[in-house]
Amino acid sequence: MKVRAYRTLENALRRMGFVYVAGVDEVGRGCLAGPVVAASVVLDPDRYIPRISDSKTVTALERERLYDRITGQAVCWSVVSVDPTEIDRINIHQASLRAMQRAVLSCVPLPDMVLVDAFRVPDLPMAQRAVIHGDARCTAIAAASIVAKVTRDRTMLALHAVDPRYGFDRHKGYATRDHLDAVARHGYSEAHRRTFRPPTLFDRIEIPSSRGE
Repeated sequence: MKVRAYRTLENALRRMGFVYVAGVDEVGRGCLAGPVVAASVVLDPDRYIPRISDSKTVTALERERLYDRITGQAVCWSVVSVDPTEIDRINIHQASLRAMQRAVLSCVPLPDMVLVDAFRVPDLPMAQRAVIHGDARCTAIAAASIVAKVTRDRTMLALHAVDPRYGFDRHKGYATRDHLDAVARHGYSEAHRRTFRPPTLFDRIEIPSSRGE
């Protein structure tokens, strides 16, 4: 069942004097391959966009439609990717926080309040609030989840076009059975996170050396 996000919290914050209330979310945290992507969105309170919901609850076609509406009508928005190399270097939790921080700080105008799905983002120069299940409770966070999800899905489709062996067009880098089978057959590609090693692959996977041998 689709769960509609609501603007109650954003509206309450605006009544308190905050002008640019941003929603922030990330996608791709649990994937074996591809980037983690974060988006920050400040919706225009005077330009209502109906049917914004958590990106996991709407179809791919609806997400594309909402992406166009959000990016075309928002006061501002930004999206940031952290690639697998950086994820492996600093770990996925830090990479997710870094992506969200960069997304917020890339917005023009800069938000004066940030609503984040579940987390607090370090080193932000403005007020913020972590909202549990925020992508279902706050329209701005839901909008950010849609922008991040569409951006990441497009990246995974582009990676599939370069190397179709792994089926990125189907699973978008998540650890599905066919993805695990493909990794067991072919080893990790340049798009894979080397530090993500599912236990089912420990004894089967062959990771190419840095010399490509």
